[in-house]
Amino acid sequence: MLTSLPPHRTWGLIAAAGYGCAAVVTALRARRWGTPRAPTISTRLPLAFAVVGTVGLPLLLLVLAGSAQLEVAVVQRSGDLLLHSGSPYIPAPATVADYNPYLPGMAVFGLPHALFGDGPLTDARWWMAGTFFLSTAGAVNMLVRSARAAPDRRTGPRGASRRDSVSAALWLAVCPLVALPLVVGGIDLPVIGLMCWGLATAGRGKPVRAGLLLGIAAALKWTAWPAVPVALALVATRYGRRQALTCGATAMLAVATAVLPFLLIDPRGFAENVLAFPLGLGTTASPAESPLPGRLLAAYVPGGTLVAMVLLAVAALGVAASLLIRPPRTVSAAADRLAMGLALAMALMPATRFGYLVYPLVLWAWPRLAHATAGSRTPAGHCSPSRPLVDSATWAAPPRHSRPGAVAHPHQCRTDDRERRCGERPLSGPAQIADGAGRKRADPEPGEETAP
Repeated sequence: MLTSLPPHRTWGLIAAAGYGCAAVVTALRARRWGTPRAPTISTRLPLAFAVVGTVGLPLLLLVLAGSAQLEVAVVQRSGDLLLHSGSPYIPAPATVADYNPYLPGMAVFGLPHALFGDGPLTDARWWMAGTFFLSTAGAVNMLVRSARAAPDRRTGPRGASRRDSVSAALWLAVCPLVALPLVVGGIDLPVIGLMCWGLATAGRGKPVRAGLLLGIAAALKWTAWPAVPVALALVATRYGRRQALTCGATAMLAVATAVLPFLLIDPRGFAENVLAFPLGLGTTASPAESPLPGRLLAAYVPGGTLVAMVLLAVAALGVAASLLIRPPRTVSAAADRLAMGLALAMALMPATRFGYLVYPLVLWAWPRLAHATAGSRTPAGHCSPSRPLVDSATWAAPPRHSRPGAVAHPHQCRTDDRERRCGERPLSGPAQIADGAGRKRADPEPGEETAP
């Protein structure tokens, strides 16, 4: 793909070297060591080269050069307006650069620039990238801990889940479709990260925290709003309607606190910036003109804007009906449902761009990356190694037996040529020796005489 935008070209040149170095290191390691080993510093060298070459170095150079997409300047200006005028919006925008299509919460990322002026650390991209990384790592960590806490799995070393979650978040960040917007703009990535963290928290049965995270995401950009009903369906299915109501009330309170004051102060300016402009209905045409179905309908079909809006409404109703008829029962299913809904929305909007497809990409990828991370430390020989990872809340525990001497159903598997129940903690080395000796005394070999 060719581009004439200077920030994109700069990222492409530096990132090509970063990906190339990571590929060379990976090939050399694979050639030198043919068998997998325990994680060491050398095993993380490809990731280190990829992170530095595709995110760290290009972001630093672009910040020092003052090169970025237009939305970075919009966010920094909104922070300045919020600090000095009390509203992040220009009342009567005249040009594309005057518009602020984001909700008031996004202006927070512009406050460092408003408070301390131009500087290497006041660029909004640093703060948006940090928010994305922390929220994605938190989301992955929740799923990893949930999977490893399942009764048929053994927990790894202390702190392993956190380290593995950080690595998984970094691998997600170096994906080209994520690294490019992270370096040149980064507006959508903190929204996506908070959405993922909110879904993961909802799956762990923490409705207040989940509602707060989703509410913060929804206060940044309207694209996070579809995550709220998906999370409510997940919570209601797994933990009941009361918990779902708590989650929904918390999210609504967070959004109302961040949005309503600015809506009441200047409703016309709010509607022009936040509603009309992103949908392509403002007095100034939106620069989001990627040739996706909604944009093509609006541009080349008479009344195409209305047709695209009707199709968008039909798609939203279809996703809502699927949440009622077949609600998601796992975090992965909820993320997939949300990714599908947002993909349809991005494709059918009259004003859209290819960059919005990062939403369904990250939502689809992060739970699978978390499950792969959780399975990476499952010890060899552990029972049911091929069993797919599930959330701990979906695991059906065996019935408890209060009667003395009652024996549970023997869900057994074979490990190290001995039978044990799935989920039972494996014996340590000395205990295995003692246990083996006890078995030999209890079960004599054929031909060994026993006392009458």
